[in-house]
Formats: sequence, structure tokens, C-alpha cells
Amino acid sequence: MEGSINILSLSLLLIFSLAQGGLTNPKCAEFPQDNKGSTLQVIHVNSPCSPFKQQKQSWVDSVLQMQSKDTTRLQFLASLVAGRSFVPIASGRQILQTPTYIVKAKIGTPPQTLMVALDNSNDIAWFPCSGCVGCSSSTVFAPAKSTTFKNVSCERAVCSQVPNRNCDAATCTYNLTYGGSSISGSLSVDTLSLAKDPVSEFYYGCVLKATGKSAPPQGLLGLGRGPLSFLSQSQSLYHSTFSYCLPSYKSPNFSGTLRLGPNGQPQRIKTTPLLTNPRRSSLYYVNLVGVKVGKRIVDIPPSALAFNPSTGAGTIIDSGTVFTRLTEPAYTAVRNEFRRRMGRKTPVTSLGGFDTCYTVPVTIPTITLMFAGMNVTLPQDNFLIKSSSSSTTCLAMAASPSDPVNSVLNVIASWQQQNHRFLFDVPSNKLGVARETCS
Repeated sequence: MEGSINILSLSLLLIFSLAQGGLTNPKCAEFPQDNKGSTLQVIHVNSPCSPFKQQKQSWVDSVLQMQSKDTTRLQFLASLVAGRSFVPIASGRQILQTPTYIVKAKIGTPPQTLMVALDNSNDIAWFPCSGCVGCSSSTVFAPAKSTTFKNVSCERAVCSQVPNRNCDAATCTYNLTYGGSSISGSLSVDTLSLAKDPVSEFYYGCVLKATGKSAPPQGLLGLGRGPLSFLSQSQSLYHSTFSYCLPSYKSPNFSGTLRLGPNGQPQRIKTTPLLTNPRRSSLYYVNLVGVKVGKRIVDIPPSALAFNPSTGAGTIIDSGTVFTRLTEPAYTAVRNEFRRRMGRKTPVTSLGGFDTCYTVPVTIPTITLMFAGMNVTLPQDNFLIKSSSSSTTCLAMAASPSDPVNSVLNVIASWQQQNHRFLFDVPSNKLGVARETCS
């Protein structure tokens, strides 16, 4: 099977350059950082540099696997409602069996390195600790080896923000169950750094027991907007600003970048306002006002795109979902225009959750997402999923699930974000997007 098929075996995952695991590929060498140490390399999960490479599988199986993981991801997004959106402890969030993106995080003094999932819709941080029962990774954090590690007592105000906490002992502990997965451990504080600048008192969950397979093996780091996310806890260093460029899924040997802080961010970039939803305070909402297929603006009911904080309706930018989901009326309108442009006599097939697939060349050159104040035009690689072993090509979008929470939510996902720089400027309440080849 060709290499590009192998890459489809999981959700898009990206990791910083790896110096562990016996990797000797010269393309895995450390990425040169800028003077402030705020630009970091990202690579694909199935790169020769990745410790999480998966076995080869058929294109159909890989697509169905990605769709299944997206379903689990959307269940997590549905859990982000008032009172549960900014806890400092991982909650077994069913995000993905393997994280969508992973970053090289250094925890403790002296620093210990873990590859942790990076999630811009999450406010949590947790790492598996020594002695963890049921943790799936052989690489864990050893608190006893860190001179700056401390458990958080129950008397601390931050403990009150941990759901299902247990304060029978002096240490703030928790036990959380979600679906078939659960984790338990203690609320802890230690030094953490992603780049060269340490965050000296960083609150996170030290996981001591795990069941199920839904949690990222080496932990998770949230880049959401809540008060205990990495973004908030490192505010004095990075001023609640970051950007990333997600590389194409096609090749394992390129890299994108995660850039922390306002320095080095693009100065000339199209922007749209970030919106705030108190019921889902972690999420990066934007105002999607329309969609063009080719040069034609699709006739979408305004209510299908409207932002409504009371219901959670609107559009979010999410790094953890692979394929964009649009509300049923919006997706149906886009799909029907896509099919119309292909010609009514062209046979349409389906594959799993994709209902618009073809075995002939697809002729639609672009799809444009129209946001308030900017348009983002997607090339074919950003809205089609293609088999390199057959002639099958599918529209890489789907309708939102029918549950009450997600049925009103549009999710612009990582497949549609690739080879663009997305700039999250929280102090200015702006999202910037610019084309950037990071393949």
C-alpha cells in the first residue's frame, strides 16, 4: 500500500521533533527555534519520526476509523457546557484513542519529556504518573524525580473546580468516568515548558489509574480559553496568543509549526472576530456567514449558521475533529450544490459517513468558507479525501450529529485547516487565517 494511504490510518496527528525512541532519521533532527524559543516543529503521526505510527490498513478501513473517532470527538464537544468547561483535570473526555496533535512538553525539575495531546477546545492538563494502573503508555511522569512537584491540598480554592473530587485525605483527588473510560489521580502543580520558557506553577492532573482506551497515552494539554488552560496559565509569557500551520496529510516528511506568543506572527493576515459563548467558554466561536462552491454562493438558511450562546449554536474552529461538520440544513445545501456542479448524471456513491463520493475526477476547484470580514478559499486537498489505490474521491464533510447539542454546531475541522496558518489572538478577540505551505 502506498505511503499516502498509510497516512489516512488515523486522524491528523502532529508532533514536535523527537529526540527519543531511537529515531535516527536525519529528517527527525531538532527544529531550529527562534531567539525566543516560541516556534516549534510539528509533523504527521505516520512520519518516520513518530512514536505513534500505526500498522498499514486499507483505505476504506482507515476512512471508517477516522469517522468513528470524529464521532467520539463530537461527544466530547457536547460535554463542554456551563460548569464543566474549565476544569484543570482530564475527565476521560473520549477525545480520541490517539490524540489529534501531540506536543513535546517538559515537566518537572529536572525536566521530563512527554508527548501530550494538544487541543484548542480543551482547558485541561493531565499526565500519567509513575505507578499509574492501566495507563497505556510506557512513558510516564515520575513526580519523585522532580524537586518542584507538589500535590494540591483540598484547602486550595482550585480544588473546588475539580469535578467528582475526593477530599477524604489532605490531597485533592478525583475519580472521573465518561462512557467506557475513566481516570483518577491527584491535582498537582509543577514547572512545565513547551518551548524554552518555563511556567513555574502549572496546575494539572497527575493520573494514577486509567481504564478504557479513549485517553491520549501520554496526557493532554489544553489551549482553550478557560482560566486553567495552558493559554491562561502562561499568559505572562505568551499573552494568550498562538498560531499553528497544519501540514497536508499526504506526506510523512514535511513539518508544520506551532508558534506561541505575539512575536513572529503574520502582520498581514485576514481576520474575523472571535465570539464568546458563556455556555461553552473554552471553544473558539467565529461567525460563518456563508459557503461558496466554486463561484456560487450556496443558499443556506441563515438560522443554520447563526450564533446563539443560549443553545450553543454557531461555528467553532477545532483542531481535534478531522472532518468538518455542518448543521443538517447547511450541509445539505452545500452537498446538493456540490452534486449539481458534478452533473446530475454522474453516479454518486457513499463510504461510511461520507454520502458524496465519485469514481470519476472531481471538477469542483474550490470551496470557500465565508466568515464575517474574511473569506477562506479551500483548494481540493482541503475538502476532498482521495484514495491513491482506487479512483474513489469523497467530499470530506458531513452533517452534524442529530443529538440536541451538536445538531446546532458547525465544526471547521483539521482537514479543512491544513496548509493555512490559524492565528488565535485572544486579547484582540480575533482569529486570523492565511495560506501558508507547511508541507
